[in-house]
This record gives sequence, structure tokens and C-alpha cells, in this order.
Amino acid sequence: MSLARGAAALVVLAALVVGALPGWLGIRPDLGAPAAVVVLAIGLWASAALEAHITALIVFVVVTWLGIAPPEVIFAGFAAPALWLVFGGLVIAAAIEVTGLGARAARLIAGRLGGSYRRIVYGTVLVCLVLSFLVPAAMGRIVILLPIFQALARSMGFEPGSRGSHGILLAVTFGTFLPALAILPANLPNMVLLGAMETLYGQGISWVAYFVMHFPVLGFLKAVLIAEVLSRMFQQATAHGATAPEEPAARAWSPAERRLALILGGALLLWASDGLHGVSPGWVALLAGLLCLLPGTGVVGRETFERQINFGSFFYVAGLLGVARLIDASGLGDALGRLLLERLPLDQAAPLASFAAIMGLNVVTSLLTALAAMPAVLTPLAGPIAEQSGLPLQTVLMTQVIGFSTMLLPYQSAPIMVALALARVPLATGARAGLLIGLLTIVVLIPLQALWWRLLGYLP
Repeated sequence: MSLARGAAALVVLAALVVGALPGWLGIRPDLGAPAAVVVLAIGLWASAALEAHITALIVFVVVTWLGIAPPEVIFAGFAAPALWLVFGGLVIAAAIEVTGLGARAARLIAGRLGGSYRRIVYGTVLVCLVLSFLVPAAMGRIVILLPIFQALARSMGFEPGSRGSHGILLAVTFGTFLPALAILPANLPNMVLLGAMETLYGQGISWVAYFVMHFPVLGFLKAVLIAEVLSRMFQQATAHGATAPEEPAARAWSPAERRLALILGGALLLWASDGLHGVSPGWVALLAGLLCLLPGTGVVGRETFERQINFGSFFYVAGLLGVARLIDASGLGDALGRLLLERLPLDQAAPLASFAAIMGLNVVTSLLTALAAMPAVLTPLAGPIAEQSGLPLQTVLMTQVIGFSTMLLPYQSAPIMVALALARVPLATGARAGLLIGLLTIVVLIPLQALWWRLLGYLP
């Protein structure tokens, strides 16, 4: 039996056991079936035993055929703006490649990133971090940047699928998402947490306060950690010493490039000003994708649409969002959260020990529910945790941001999984890099964050 088949068999067995014996986990019998589906989905996604979209389709079939949840629950992802942000992003990525706009942008960037491989990776992460302040949607940033840096890697001599190319594309993948968790409103989990805080506790937080609490460690130092890890893991010299090639003679802009530049410029403007008009980034991406597909635009034709767009990531994200909705609608998330809370060693006399215990809860919850679903599970528990630990309520709420930043496996984040699919980086390669970054976050950055919060007065 192959390793993948063995992993799949173990996951299926674990799901069957959970479904048949929910009391073994301490949850109600009526939650056995939803819990089994969650174990099946997360287990298969985490082990990469099957393609991510195949796992999503299996989940759809199991839930609908067995009547575990109504269709409007498990298929809720198809109505979510995040899914249509993926669709629009896939079309935009194909357009950037087929028009040559990505190659043009890559040539502009290449001269500034030439030099050592470390300089290329650090520069890539810096570009991603800067864009995080301008575009409040990780998916949008990813689908714009990945085709550009794919072209950049090729122009520097890193062939598609090579070690060096993987490192650069993973710098875009992780550098776009993880440090931006320390910036409002740059990522979905940040905004979900903010909305849950205001709804449940009437407590908000300003952009500046959030930035000061999180960015020095979870933004800036996290970006440095990502760049250093990837530059060491994927170090590769090119035929010309990992330097940028000489700039070729300027090529006139084609009509398709000009139209695509206008579409992207409009999308960027709408993404950056969503606080003013209130239109979801997903609907902006859908409009941009539609404009790329309309006959007469000369950007994405039928053949390109059918050949280059990877709909596997589309169905994966729909499945992930559906599972997240199942966790919430079934009551499984609340049950698991309270089960974990009962076993949490909180002590008002030992605030740092309580902080460590809360961080353990955050990491475990993110593994069970994925990052975007964390606030739905943990925010209602923040009040009781604050009472038992003696920590300020805002501190307990903000520990979730540290939990977001401690991603261990790609399946926890839809933008990361989509980026790996768009970049054509093997899931196992992305998982190894992400796991190392996550473990170093636990060992190095979380203690530094605790020290920073003590200096700011958020930890006793």
C-alpha cells in the first residue's frame, strides 16, 4: 500500500470511530456525524492523501447523501464572497500571464531584486508586505503578485518547478498572508475577529492600537522569519549567479496589456477603498474577472479560460467554507471550544502560564476549525477565559491574532491553499515550509510577543 493510500485509510478509520463513538471525545451523540465529517475533511487535507478538490467533493457527497446537514449549510461556500474572490483571481492570474503583463512587471522588479538568492527572497517578502497596506484582501494580493513573480523567477533563471522557483513563490504565498494578519483590515480573520468583538462585547480596536500591539513582532519580525527560513530552505544559484538579467529593449504595450492594466488599476482602487463603498473584495474580483472574459476585451479568450484556469482550487475553497459553516451551524464549534476550556489550566496567580495555555487553545482550535473560523469558536469563550485567568478581556481577544499567525499546515488557510495551487508548488513542499515557520513562531516569536505585551501593559 502506498503512503498516500495508507494515510487516507487511517483518516477514514478515524472518522468512522469519531462518528460511531462521539462520547469518547466528550461530545454529544448528535454531533458525532458532523465531527466525523470534520475529521475526514481536515485529515485528508492535512495529509494531502488526495487532491484538495477531491476531498471537498467527497465531503459534499457524504453530507448530502447522509443528510448530515442541509444543502444550504454545506454548500454555503458558493454564496460566500471569498469563493468568488478566488474565481476572479484565477481569471486575473490567467490574464496577467497570457497578456505578458506579468513578464513586463517582472522585468521592472528584477533589476531591484538582483543579487544573492537571500536578497531576492527578502525583496519579494517586502513587496508583499507593502502591498498588504494597500489591498485589504489576501486573495487579491496573491492573484496579482503570483503571476508576476512566476515570470520574475523564470527571468532570473529559476525554471518552473525548481528549488529556487519554489522558494520565491512560497515567499509570495506566506509573505502575502502571514505578516498581514498584524494589519487591519488586510486579511479576513482580522475582520471576522473585529466584528465578533463588537457584536459580543461592544469592544472595538483602532487601526493604530492594533498595529502597535501586533505589527512589530507578528508583522515585521514575522516577515523577516519567513524570508530567512525560505532563503535557507530553497537556496539555489542560477546560471548567471542568481542575478537579474539585463533589461531587454522596451516593448510597446499591447492593447490587451493596456486594458488589463486598467482593469487591475480599478480593482486595486476598489479594494483599497472598501471602507468607503462597502463592496466586498469578492464582488470586486468577480467584476474584474468578468471584464477580463467579456468578448472584445482581448484579455482572456475561451481557450485560455478552459486550458489555464485551475478550478480545483475553486472547489477546494467551497469545501473549506462549507466545512467551516457546518462546524458553526451544527454547534460542534461551540461544543469543542467549551470542552477545551474545561481542560484549560488557567491561574490568576500565574498570568504568563495562563497566556501560554490560551495560546495552546488557539493553536489547537485553528487546527480543528481553520483560521477564518477561529473567532466564531473562541470569541464567545473570551469572557469566561478572562474571568478564570485574570487577564484583561482585550488581551484574551487579541491572543487570537497570535493564533492566526501560528499556522502550521496549509489547509488552515484558504489563501495559502489557493496560492499553492496557482503557483504549482507541491502541497508537501508548502507544508514543510509552513510547518517550520509555524514551529519557529511558537519557539521564537510568541515569547517575544509576550515580552512586547508586558512592555505595553497588556500582560501583568
